[in-house]
Amino acid sequence: MQSASDRHEYPAHWEADVVLRDGGTARIRPITVDDADRLVSFYEQVSDESKYYRFFAPYPRLSAKDVHRFTHHDFVDRVGLAATVGGEFIATVRYDRIGAEGMPASAPADEAEVAFLVQDAHQGRGVASALLEHIGAVARERGIRRFAAEVLPANVKMIKVFTDAGYTQKRSFEDGVVRLEFDLEPTDRSLAVQYAREQRAESRSVQRLLTPGSVAVVGVGRAPGGVGRSVLGNIRDYGFKGRLHAVNKAFPDEQKELDGIPAHRSVRDIDGPVDLAVVAVPAEHVPEVVAQCGAHGVQGLVVLSAGYAERGPDGRERQRELVRHARAYGMRIIGPNAFGIINTSPEVRLNASLAPEAPRPGRIGLFAQSGAIGIALLSRLHRRGAGVTGETGVSTFVSSGNRADVSGNDVLQYWYDDPHTDVVLMYLESIGNPRKFTRLARRTAAAKPLVVVQGAGTAPQGHAVRATRLPHTTVSALLRQAGVIRVDTITELVDTGLLLARQPLPTGPKVAILGNSESLSLLTYDACVAEGLRPSTPLDLTTAAAPEDFHVALARVLADDAYDAVIVTAIPAVGEGSAGDAALAEALRSAAEQVPGKPVLVVHVELGGLAEALSAATSTAPQAVPGPPTIRADHPFRALDRLRATPAPTEPPAAETRERLIPAYPAAERAVRALADAVQYAQWRREAAEPGKVPESLDAAIDEKGAAALIDGLLTRGQGLTLGSEETCELLGMYGIQVHRALPATTADAAVQAAATLGYPVALKATAPHLRHRADLGGVRLDLADEEQLRRAYAELTELFGTPEELRPVVQGMAPRGVDTVIRAVIDPAAGAVLSFGLAGAASQLLDDTAHRLIPVTDREAATLVRSIRTAPLLFGWRGSTPVDTPALEELLLRVSRLVDDHPEVVAVTLEPVVVAPRGLSVLGASVRLAPPPARDDLGPRTLPAY
Repeated sequence: MQSASDRHEYPAHWEADVVLRDGGTARIRPITVDDADRLVSFYEQVSDESKYYRFFAPYPRLSAKDVHRFTHHDFVDRVGLAATVGGEFIATVRYDRIGAEGMPASAPADEAEVAFLVQDAHQGRGVASALLEHIGAVARERGIRRFAAEVLPANVKMIKVFTDAGYTQKRSFEDGVVRLEFDLEPTDRSLAVQYAREQRAESRSVQRLLTPGSVAVVGVGRAPGGVGRSVLGNIRDYGFKGRLHAVNKAFPDEQKELDGIPAHRSVRDIDGPVDLAVVAVPAEHVPEVVAQCGAHGVQGLVVLSAGYAERGPDGRERQRELVRHARAYGMRIIGPNAFGIINTSPEVRLNASLAPEAPRPGRIGLFAQSGAIGIALLSRLHRRGAGVTGETGVSTFVSSGNRADVSGNDVLQYWYDDPHTDVVLMYLESIGNPRKFTRLARRTAAAKPLVVVQGAGTAPQGHAVRATRLPHTTVSALLRQAGVIRVDTITELVDTGLLLARQPLPTGPKVAILGNSESLSLLTYDACVAEGLRPSTPLDLTTAAAPEDFHVALARVLADDAYDAVIVTAIPAVGEGSAGDAALAEALRSAAEQVPGKPVLVVHVELGGLAEALSAATSTAPQAVPGPPTIRADHPFRALDRLRATPAPTEPPAAETRERLIPAYPAAERAVRALADAVQYAQWRREAAEPGKVPESLDAAIDEKGAAALIDGLLTRGQGLTLGSEETCELLGMYGIQVHRALPATTADAAVQAAATLGYPVALKATAPHLRHRADLGGVRLDLADEEQLRRAYAELTELFGTPEELRPVVQGMAPRGVDTVIRAVIDPAAGAVLSFGLAGAASQLLDDTAHRLIPVTDREAATLVRSIRTAPLLFGWRGSTPVDTPALEELLLRVSRLVDDHPEVVAVTLEPVVVAPRGLSVLGASVRLAPPPARDDLGPRTLPAY
């Protein structure tokens, strides 16, 4: 369909699918000469008022000359984009490059006039805002730095589109027209506006799927059994509050219902709107169903059908076509090969899944790509929350299958501000866009806990995943830095999720341990130490302790400021059975409610009813709290004497809206691991509340414009290149990074002359790839004080390792002694710009002792980066050594981060070694690689994954 332009090839990379404000989708693409009929049809559906606002005069129809002008573009100086739904235009935008006098121009003119026209039926959906983001990105790509727009004062909607975009702008009023001029360089405000719009749109798109007013199940078998019939029964039996329809083209014409549910041969036969279609037909029949749903105005699809990308190349192409087909109608898809969705809200009650057990309502959002894992998670939450009404159930559940469209990122956008979800649990077999997921996770984790099990790094069949050069462990580390609670198994996922859903966050790592089993308490103590917590000596209540003894001990420990959390260990008393479990559970719960604010966990052994009793709640209304029971005078409660003299509180706290439920664990290690996760997350929350900054003092030594000019000049040599030594030093020097000069030594005489230039003492180094940075192999000679020593060292190197041509020796002045470190920055296609730090040497490489942060880093992140490697004590005076200048090291990290952040063309930087001395540091080796920046990066406009 698309034709070549007047001057440039059709820019296919400008095509994009976007989510609009109401949750629907549209496709944005360049306008070509083939769009003349579409343009005319579009214009005929625009109101006279909108036409007047666009052309400042009555303009009932487009002339042939207008149509030619608006469809013929060179994609450089004249560009037009259209937003389409169902292949038809719903909005257009164009720019024309102009010169200083406002007349048409070509490069190097860097200003353009921009104008929009949105069909009246689609105004208010955020179409113009999305088009502005995309036309702005196109303009920047073509060297345009500023837009100008003339708008009638009465056209307040369009003025608002420009003013709300967040760009730096100037406004003037002349001849009855408002003239707006704004720079296209992204600002902090424009990015914030863009991300906020993205969140609202994607959240709304998921909300439409999870809160439908009407559902059609397509592919319902006439006989019991089968996927479609099962899902239909689950929706009906769970008490769906909306309208439900069964669809099967094989139904006889006279069949009007199935199991009391209205039956239809096609979605098009349904009277009234259908918000959600659950598709359970064979893959070859899905396109027909999608077309019917699109024509009927269905808002979204849950495709349970298999036979797509999980089946190989043919299925992958079938999946791409499915997504293209659905998006053409503005629909979003969960699936294909999905397990289904659940919403337990009383206003919705939707179980459009194949789950064998319906989950209880609660406050946990659950996402799983795999249906099998989804079943396991729902089952475990159901079992661990037996008898629960409240926090330990599920708010919403999504199983995305092949996640061809809706992914974990979209669902995370929804949960971020969902008032019914307090904790998010996700099982991710793959992460399609780690950069975006990390950004969304950081924002979500600042508001509510996000616990993730991440697959081992190999994406399952059917998952579209961006290629990444980062190891799986590095991606995991970056997720933790974004506030994600990373766990390894679904057991840990449930353990940690239940704790976070039921208990407050701990304020620190100090843990009190009390119980009626000394051995179990000691196991808990050891587990705490292993997880980096700070446990107190366990308080042994002895095996004779009664429930009232637990109550008093727990209340007193909770009231003691010396502790941040409490773990109670319990073994059964002989012959007490379920009655004893219930009594103990009530004693612990009432004590915890008397002193709220600290998490309480229970480790139980062979107490089958205790877990259920602890989490059982007959009502979520405020409960009366009893005072502490009286302890029998003859009870052997000697352990209480060791408690601090803090009196147990006797006044009940203020009523809370939800009862506090205590999680119970069958093993000490599981409870402690969950608590350690909560402690680390709480610490991250406190630090995230006060983010660091990039010190302004760096600016004095940075020549950003000079570096940009140097980079542009260097890139004229080719698409990608590794800089030479002189060019590397020049570029780094513009960012205040000084590299120790190294001179080539092709002969012994050349080495002597280089040493005379630099001054003794010097170092002689082999820079061949197999010897570079490997002092342990003997390719480095240090502290050469005179010519004799230098010539002897040169002879030794050439005798041991080969000719000078093979060794590539250099001479370098000696730097002050210190700790050898390595700093690297790399642009990863999936994760973005990553800054890495570690100590130099084979041991650090072998142990993978390297820390990572996403660029740009702040002063706080630079400080934690230095301290987060296991060998960090070597920098701070380990075993009596002199501490080195870590502030200088942190400043160097900030400078490297700033260089890569300012110039996306810098795709790799390596500083090795960086010798950090007690005062100052020395960069002894450096390399820089340049490449043209990608056409679209994370600063670009909002888009859905391309298919």
